[in-house]
Amino acid sequence: MKILAFETTCDETSAAVLEGRALRSNAVYSQVPLHRKYSGVVPELASRAHLEKIPVVLGGALGRAGIRTPLKRGAVGAVAFSRGPGLPGALMVGRVAAEAAAELAGAPLIGVNHLEGHLLACEFEKGSASRPLQFPLAALLVSGGHTELWHARGYGDYKVLGRTRDDAAGEAFDKVAKLLGLDYPGGPAVEREAAKAKGKGPEFPRPFMPGTRDFSFSGLKTAVSYYLAGRLGQDFYKRGGRLPPGEIALVCRAFQDSVVETLVKKTAETARSLGLERIAVGGGVSANGALRKAFARLEGFEVRFSEKAYCSDNAAMVALCALRRLEAGKYRNSLRVDPGLSDPCW
Repeated sequence: MKILAFETTCDETSAAVLEGRALRSNAVYSQVPLHRKYSGVVPELASRAHLEKIPVVLGGALGRAGIRTPLKRGAVGAVAFSRGPGLPGALMVGRVAAEAAAELAGAPLIGVNHLEGHLLACEFEKGSASRPLQFPLAALLVSGGHTELWHARGYGDYKVLGRTRDDAAGEAFDKVAKLLGLDYPGGPAVEREAAKAKGKGPEFPRPFMPGTRDFSFSGLKTAVSYYLAGRLGQDFYKRGGRLPPGEIALVCRAFQDSVVETLVKKTAETARSLGLERIAVGGGVSANGALRKAFARLEGFEVRFSEKAYCSDNAAMVALCALRRLEAGKYRNSLRVDPGLSDPCW
């Protein structure tokens, strides 16, 4: 069976075709250049860009998969789309495109949880879903908009154990990068600068939040802001004040160390408390090299990351979610889009 999938939750427009467990195509258009001058995603601009680019992306995905356009009845066996969580306007573009494709192909329409996609992306290896996850496991899903801990007991059987109470980890990276005058997106920019750091720098707090599995990174962002105000003056941002390059690198390293230590420690403590020996990490922030190295140093756990090509938003992971539901016989046609989707279970 061929599954056509759409991903439009935020600022990547993507379409993919999965045939069996082989990924035939995964076309992605990134809106980063569009949003860079705003140092963050502008929802209305994102929605319009999805609307403009989805025909091009869809055509590319179908062409690479050897599927002729326009879609004919029976061309694909199922159509999937991310129904949430995400930006309302962006989600609607994906839903409408998927609805039209399903109607043309006479195929069932399956709405899936975007965050489940980040978890199942860990199964891809060199273009094939050849690394099935072994359950039960603890899942850390960490991206620009979300930071969540799940107890994954099987496909479609997930319990949310903790989530961010304010800024997600990726959002904190973006905001700190903006404070430091670095480029957007902030995650890669901060990581590059942190790698240049030499010598002793500042120390920032670790927001462990004892007694809870939730996360909070807004205070850490504020700590960076206070440090910069102390070095450059209270109105440093308004004046365009910037630290010397060497000190920027030290601040980036200190901030990144705090985020990484917090994510790793809370995930490991959660896994131990549940008697779990497996951990899976997905989402855009999971591409961070320091985070990967820190998890690799953990003893007593089997840790799985998705390949870097599948860390950011993509339709391949959406197609795989649909495949797992079809294999289990647990799916229904769904036109619902939900920006605040909180229940990841089937």
